[in-house]
Amino acid sequence: MLILNAQSISKSFGATTLFRDVSFTVNDGDRIGLIGPNGSGKSTLLKMLAGEIDTDDGEVTTRKGMRMAYVAQDSHFPEGSTVRKVFEAALERARVPADEHDTRIHSIFGLTGFNSLDDDAATFSGGWRKRMAIAEALVQQPDLILLDEPTNHLDFAGIEWLESLLTQGSFATVVISHDRYFLENVATQMAELNRAYPNGMLRAKGTYSDFLEAKEEFLHAQQRHQEALENRVRVEKEWLRRGPKARATKAKARIDNANRLIAELADLSNRSKVSNASFDFASTGRQTKRLIELDDLTYAYDERVLFRSLNFHLMSGMRVGLVGPNGSGKTTLLRLLTGDLEPTSGEIKRANMLRFTYFEQNRTLNGDQTLRRALAPDSDSIVYQDRIVHVASWAARFLFTGEQLNQPVSRLSGGERARVLIAQLMLQPADVLVLDEPTNDLDIPTLEILEETLLDYPGSLVLVTHDRYMLDRIANVVIGLDGEGNAGAFADYAQWEAWLAEREQAREQAKKLEKAAPVKETPATSEAAPAKKKKLSYMEEREWSTIEERIAEAESKLQAHQSALEDPAVVTDATRLQTELSAVAEAQAQVDQLYARWSELEEKRG
Repeated sequence: MLILNAQSISKSFGATTLFRDVSFTVNDGDRIGLIGPNGSGKSTLLKMLAGEIDTDDGEVTTRKGMRMAYVAQDSHFPEGSTVRKVFEAALERARVPADEHDTRIHSIFGLTGFNSLDDDAATFSGGWRKRMAIAEALVQQPDLILLDEPTNHLDFAGIEWLESLLTQGSFATVVISHDRYFLENVATQMAELNRAYPNGMLRAKGTYSDFLEAKEEFLHAQQRHQEALENRVRVEKEWLRRGPKARATKAKARIDNANRLIAELADLSNRSKVSNASFDFASTGRQTKRLIELDDLTYAYDERVLFRSLNFHLMSGMRVGLVGPNGSGKTTLLRLLTGDLEPTSGEIKRANMLRFTYFEQNRTLNGDQTLRRALAPDSDSIVYQDRIVHVASWAARFLFTGEQLNQPVSRLSGGERARVLIAQLMLQPADVLVLDEPTNDLDIPTLEILEETLLDYPGSLVLVTHDRYMLDRIANVVIGLDGEGNAGAFADYAQWEAWLAEREQAREQAKKLEKAAPVKETPATSEAAPAKKKKLSYMEEREWSTIEERIAEAESKLQAHQSALEDPAVVTDATRLQTELSAVAEAQAQVDQLYARWSELEEKRG
């Protein structure tokens, strides 16, 4: 059943038209993924559907009594806003009776993962603020929830949590996202807002991959139509060149038809033009094989250990993906690599005169500055790879028009600002390219170009991203941080995820064993008797007598595999590198398992 209907809506800002005569409908239970190029007006469209801003033309109507919630791209909460207060305010806005508040709050609180209803929401990290904003929408029990880039700042666990909420929820969803795996897992329909389409939007049922097939079919049909139209226009232009007289009715009709065909072809040609940003990060061309060595690296603050005993060697040409939950220390590790921080213990060895280019997660631009000055701070030209390039040509490379050069940066969309920052980074040759969440705000075509650029980059790369698709494409080594002080190197994201699952399974098994263990109660009046030493069984005694020897052997194997990772012949051979990384992960797991068993037997012996 139809719950929202937007018909022939248009929106312009000054002389810039975002979209015109776009229609959009939502039915009960729809899960619609909304994509489109940066600056096409996706966020504006979502705000119009939510009633946050007015349309220039057309109208948006909703079913009577329909409850709608909107989650903006950036989530902020006033100082002193506890989780409970945020929920209470949302319920009051939704006019939910006061006697239902407690039930609603506790039912949603159980899904969020927050520690307490009294936690200060204003102090949450970006990922937990996003969770809070989504929970704030869900507590209202909406029929339709509108989400603008909800996966930004969420870690992998947060994204999986959101996927589960959306796929199991009974409400309809419209979600703007550039996370291709997320769209594949969540969307039952896809819509792309783009001036390239006749009605400003292409919509298709199915997953993201289904949409790509439908889009390819549409573009192929459009190309055939354009070729046929070009042939007809060529014939009509030849006829017009012969100078027909328009006095006869038939001749006049043909002239009018010829002009209509020419105008239609011009419109189709303009819409069919595809412009893509052009990225090319500069490498210093350094020949050094070993760039950074991490030896028993540990970092802690406020008595919390982020990671301990991390050993890793960054070799020339490596593309390292750095993964872990929010707060596990990914950005901290990047700052240790670049020398912005010093480790608590352990050692970092860097090659002489090592040059970094660092794309920071919390990147900012001066909003009052013009685009011209953001791209070329000192003059109307920049020097790129020993060539002088005019700022207009440099701007065009990143899909900016000449008219935008004198506009303030504050008028750019999030994706356009990200392109400005990438343009600035491209002017800095580096031995190691360090990228902290570069995918936030970039549209899918720009992401694909960035991926191709990084694959071709000859230097070394350390990448933090929650875009699983990009991670799978780019990284040939993954360093995983589990948020509990443990860290390790893995062949890919899937191997790291399997390692986490094994550890979680082991913890759950230990909890079950602990609960199952019988506990004898001591009478309250008697004094506690001294703990009696537990005896090991015959088999356990044999295991105890050899465990130190087996640990030493396992550690020796682990060291051998880690040493193999320092061999340039292994590092430059993708197949051998993957094999050695798998072996390191397995050897590390064996060492961990033996130490855990040693501790268990030692405790049992008293």
